[in-house]
Formats: sequence, structure tokens, C-alpha cells
Amino acid sequence: MDSALGWVNQLQKRLRQQGYPHKVANASISGDTTLGGLSRLPEALKRFKPDILVIELGANDGLRGFSLEQIRNNLQQMIELARSADCRVLLIGMKLPANFGKIFTQQFQQLYQQISIDENTALLPFLLDGVAQRRQWMQDDGLHPNAQGQPRMLENVWPHLRPLLEATR
Repeated sequence: MDSALGWVNQLQKRLRQQGYPHKVANASISGDTTLGGLSRLPEALKRFKPDILVIELGANDGLRGFSLEQIRNNLQQMIELARSADCRVLLIGMKLPANFGKIFTQQFQQLYQQISIDENTALLPFLLDGVAQRRQWMQDDGLHPNAQGQPRMLENVWPHLRPLLEATR
């Protein structure tokens, strides 16, 4: 998929259209894990000096069977690094396919909610809400959204991000 069609690029357009001064710096890497994000975050915070950090990691950890404790620790360390850089955090949760077992998938989903409570961060429980349920908005792998799903993803993010944007305007 062309990255220009992605929700992150659409977010930058919306920010300009609605008069927000914020600039989007997309430091994501497709297929990355929380450990990869954590290892790159200090440099990204220095380079971009963001007011808001959107953390949308963990799905690949879950798909690879990483422990929930490891995922939790990595996400919490990222939140701590963001706070030490005077940065507000929006944590974006994900869900795993049902074939990972009922208990693990429930615990994985609850992990984001618990971290958000423990760390007092904004939370979008599931980025792909309303997208994953529409086969025509997903790539053939059934895991990744296609270009058609991107606008809905932005609509999912926007109500959780907007209060942070207002607070840092």
C-alpha cells in the first residue's frame, strides 16, 4: 500500500485543515516489535521533540508469542521515556486473531487497558475497530488493513488524539 494513503499521512492533512500547528513524524517500521520501538525511541524523542507520542506497538509481539510481561515492560518503558521528554502519550491497543487461544487473546487485549490505567495515558482500545470486521478493507493476510480501511483508522484515532492536541496547542 502506498504510504501516502495511510492514516498517518491523512492525519497530517487533517491537522493542517483544522489549523493545528502539530507536525506528524512517522517513526514506525512495519513489522516492528515493542523491543524494536523501545530501542529506537530515545533517538526519535531527541530528533523530533514531540509534544505527543502515539504508541501503536505490540501486535507483532503477540503474533510471535512474546510474553505479556515483556510487552508490558517495553510499553511502560516507552511511556516513561516519553514523559521524561515532556511528551503526552496516546496508547493504541490491538487484538490478536482467535487462533491464539481465548485466554491469551483476552489477556493481550486487556494488557493495553491495564497499562493505560496504571500509567494514566489516553487509550484507543483497538485501532482496527470497524476495519478488521470488513474483509474488503483488509489485505489478503486478514491482519493488515488496505487503503480502503485507512480513513476509518484515522476516525478511530481522532477522538482520542484530539484532546491531547488541544492540550498542547
